[in-house]
Amino acid sequence: MGGKAHHIRGSCQQLVLDPSHKSFKVKRILGKKQKQNRPLPQWFRLKTDTKIRYNSKRRHWRRTKLNL
Repeated sequence: MGGKAHHIRGSCQQLVLDPSHKSFKVKRILGKKQKQNRPLPQWFRLKTDTKIRYNSKRRHWRRTKLNL
């Protein structure tokens, strides 16, 4: 697979350079994204009628940035 070029916006670059100074709004968004970024529960995969096998919206911290 080929490498993808990611652009860093000014606000995202600010977060990278100064991670401890984040607003409450940004902190809330980061918390929600952290909770969303998990695999499916095993008991859900064992259900008979479901076609969903994995979480297609998983995000890797280095590959895909949030652009906050």
